[in-house]
Amino acid sequence: MTVIVLLGFTVGIILALTGAGGGILAVPLLVFGAGLSMAQAGPIGLLAVGLAAALGAVMGLKNGTVRYKAAMLIAGAGIICSPFGLWLAQRSPNRPLAILFSLVLLYVSLRVYLRATAGPADTADTAGKAQRMPPCQLDARRGKLHWTAPCARALALAGVLAGVLSGLLGVGGGFVMVPALQRYTDLTMQSIVATSLAVIALVSLAGVVASTASGHLQWAIALPFALGSLAGMTGGRMLASRLPAQQLQKTFAIVSTVAALALFIKAI
Repeated sequence: MTVIVLLGFTVGIILALTGAGGGILAVPLLVFGAGLSMAQAGPIGLLAVGLAAALGAVMGLKNGTVRYKAAMLIAGAGIICSPFGLWLAQRSPNRPLAILFSLVLLYVSLRVYLRATAGPADTADTAGKAQRMPPCQLDARRGKLHWTAPCARALALAGVLAGVLSGLLGVGGGFVMVPALQRYTDLTMQSIVATSLAVIALVSLAGVVASTASGHLQWAIALPFALGSLAGMTGGRMLASRLPAQQLQKTFAIVSTVAALALFIKAI
């Protein structure tokens, strides 16, 4: 029990210091630290990620940075597809599932490291978006997205991918949602992160409910792990403002790479 709480505490610290994407390390920690299979660790990781994302989403709603209609559309598509990912996970051998997860984790690590080394690029991002003319554009007069068929289609497809990966690998899907919102909308980064957190919270909740209904969520492990993650997040938030953000992101990327390689080696 103590080990599970400490593992959850570690995830909470990582979530607080690096953002919701840090929750992807929950599954490797449970695999190595608690001896769980990928299918067993996935739903428990989802619970921890969902709780953390829900906290961030509530803060975003209070600040008015969550685009709740977009979040509901994306999450709706994700919730529909999440049980399919869970169904696949429960019927897939542990080895290919672990290999797939390690490759996804390597991809996330690379993106985080490149973003950390690139530094601020708000001006370039804005110029790039202006040239691309994303399908989802913010109506400056109303302060809301202008809804079109291409916009709804792009966001729904992003939700489908996030939902399948959520059920299959036990990840919240933040590494899918943030790039998708950056590509398909002209929202500010603050609004993108807040909206992404709302989607992650809703999709993760659906995955937890589906896992519980199918009897695949081990609450004896999930509850102390989730409580530990919340405690770690509370402590980590006090540290986050005192540490350089870029260095934290680089450290997260390096740790994630090591975890991905270890998971890959164990799988093969």
